[in-house]
Amino acid sequence: MILTERIFAQALTLAGDLDARQTALLRVLCRGAERSLAAQLRRGLTAEDCLADFTSAAGLMALAALSETGEEDSVERFTAGDVTIQKRSNSAAANCLRYQARVMMTPYLRDNFLFQGV
Repeated sequence: MILTERIFAQALTLAGDLDARQTALLRVLCRGAERSLAAQLRRGLTAEDCLADFTSAAGLMALAALSETGEEDSVERFTAGDVTIQKRSNSAAANCLRYQARVMMTPYLRDNFLFQGV
């Protein structure tokens, strides 16, 4: 099984129920996470040198990106008088996933590595 497929399989297990479009998007995001993470490895290391952590971290990165596609934001509070609408965002969950990925990969990454949300 190629690396992207391993990452996708693990991310899919963590993602739960996804529709066909979300599943296809997750596959693309896994490919991007793999490339991004591989580019940040310390010189001389490959993904295979830290395969378990690499696979998990890339999967978490892809899930973080998927959670920010905007589909799952929901209204948390709605007030009619003086109109207040508050949306719950998935950015906190995405940041948590990115943090976990960073912690997993810290020993393998160049010192200037940083996960950053936009």
